[in-house]
Amino acid sequence: MVNKIDIRTVLTDFVTLNAAWYLYFLFRVQSGIAAMSANVDLWMPMLLVYVFWCIVFVFFGLYRSWHAASRTDEFVAIFKTISIGCLLLFFIVFIDDTNVEVRGGARTLMLAYWGITLVTVGAGRVFYRSTRKRLLLQGIGLRNAVIVGWNAKGKTLHDLLLQHPALGYRVVGFVKVDKRKSSSNHHGINVLGNLDALHQIVDQYAVKDVMIALETSDHDKLLDIISRVNGQDVSLKIQPDMYDIISGQARTNQLYGIPLIEIMPRIMQPWEESAKRVVDIVVSLLVLIVSAPLWMVIGIGIKLDSPGPIVYSQERVGKGEKLFKMRKFRSMRADAESSSGPVWAPKNDTRVTSFGKFLRKTRLDEIPQFVNVLDGDMSLVGPRPERPFFVEKLSKEIPLYKRRLTVRPGITGWAQIKQGYDTSIDDVRSKVRYDLFYIENMSFRMDIKILLTTLYVMVAGKGN
Repeated sequence: MVNKIDIRTVLTDFVTLNAAWYLYFLFRVQSGIAAMSANVDLWMPMLLVYVFWCIVFVFFGLYRSWHAASRTDEFVAIFKTISIGCLLLFFIVFIDDTNVEVRGGARTLMLAYWGITLVTVGAGRVFYRSTRKRLLLQGIGLRNAVIVGWNAKGKTLHDLLLQHPALGYRVVGFVKVDKRKSSSNHHGINVLGNLDALHQIVDQYAVKDVMIALETSDHDKLLDIISRVNGQDVSLKIQPDMYDIISGQARTNQLYGIPLIEIMPRIMQPWEESAKRVVDIVVSLLVLIVSAPLWMVIGIGIKLDSPGPIVYSQERVGKGEKLFKMRKFRSMRADAESSSGPVWAPKNDTRVTSFGKFLRKTRLDEIPQFVNVLDGDMSLVGPRPERPFFVEKLSKEIPLYKRRLTVRPGITGWAQIKQGYDTSIDDVRSKVRYDLFYIENMSFRMDIKILLTTLYVMVAGKGN
């Protein structure tokens, strides 16, 4: 599920962060604890500090949705983020404030600002969440959910959710896991269809949460359920007695006595996602700048070897099934697929030009893709983007194939350093296993490991 910025939380923080700076300004100027050697401006520092906090809060994930999460968890995250942010501010601002002489040193100002900010932001978040809870109790702002499982377990789950509207779920219907006919109404909530219609039901009813309530005899249908909503912006939750069959891919949430397990959540911490994007931008800019003199040399080599364009663009499927044009230096004949149509590249591919073999061996053909990374269509590390023809074909043949589309595709990835080019459907299946392993275990440290391994492959000339 894609995490989106909660605009109302941003507005709440806008008020509380600026209020914190104003209160700190009053403390600093009027309390007498600081001897001012010059007039101190209020508005410009307030603006700069607010921008600083916006960056820090985004970096640490404080603007992701906190739907159905406890206020305690949120406050702990705020406490850690503000503490780290104030330490940064201490070294950036307070430690070198030449306009102020403070009894107790700059640490006194830092501690004062830390306490004021923690109280104001924490209070603002609690007020917002309490207001939101009251609205949910009135049925305002509920998220549409469906329960997969027309059985006693599913009906019990519906009744529990109905008793606790503060969780934020509005059950719009049930989905049966079989095609047998049966009564189709429970407390006014209808059966909307069976698993064959699940994908359409999610779209039609704007479903944001799929609650899975399977009987023991239906456990084998879990993989089918997951594959049917892969690529859709939904959260999958299941009751915890099935933890053993999804071990390693679940995170437990329990509110109001209702235990739920989130299937295949986002593993990367918010700060890691932010750091990953920063590295994407910085490395891409450096590579494009450093490699600029090579572009002319590579272009001449391609033109001398075979007729056709220097840079080859091809439509690929990215995150969320978004189509984009992926760029590469051309390493094949210009008419490589004119007669065959889309095909996988076999070993010792005769369509690859002599200069193209060198480009592939050294990975220099990938350089234009750093432009795709800057555009945000790709990342340095991730599953390789595939063409729409193969995505459609493989999603029908390989369960969870579209799980790859929940993250940005990459120039390199775990599958690329573990296995070579795809030459058959078996190779693709193997790579999908590597891709899913990466997605379920992705971390900033793992990205660095993959990048260093890729660099070694390039330097050693071991590419394909």
